[in-house]
Amino acid sequence: MKAIVAVDNNWAIGYKNDLLASIPADKKFFRNETKGKVIIMGRKTLESFPAGQPLENRVNVVLTGNKDYNPKGTVTVRSIEEALKVAENYDTNDVYLIGGGSVYSQMLKYCDTALVTKIDYKYQADTYFPNLDEDPEWEMTDESDEQTCYDMVYTFCTYERKKH
Repeated sequence: MKAIVAVDNNWAIGYKNDLLASIPADKKFFRNETKGKVIIMGRKTLESFPAGQPLENRVNVVLTGNKDYNPKGTVTVRSIEEALKVAENYDTNDVYLIGGGSVYSQMLKYCDTALVTKIDYKYQADTYFPNLDEDPEWEMTDESDEQTCYDMVYTFCTYERKKH
């Protein structure tokens, strides 16, 4: 399983249920990586999408404790264990965690790869991704050249869980 995320210099990922920045190349990267794949997210992440609708051409797995929540076009699960059971039906390389903060923090331990768009800026934020640079279990194995979008500087990084 992989995590895919965009973070700022403090590993922040969101503010008031929205992304910190909108970078067309990052959105394209996300689309290309996840199209035809399985994406696992929390309820608030789904609700942050346009019109709160699931993303097309993907299996949208939504994790929520709300027993009455069952949006059309999603596979709704009530626990991490249920999400993992659904994921077992697919190639592990085709399953992506896409947020939000609590889903990342609870499920990152099941990932072996994290695709991280690092934005060289510090935003006001209320949601964070675990800092992989400070986690001895993870190492950066690839980093793109610096990219720019207007005045934003960012890189695409790949982190992999260290093999023991």
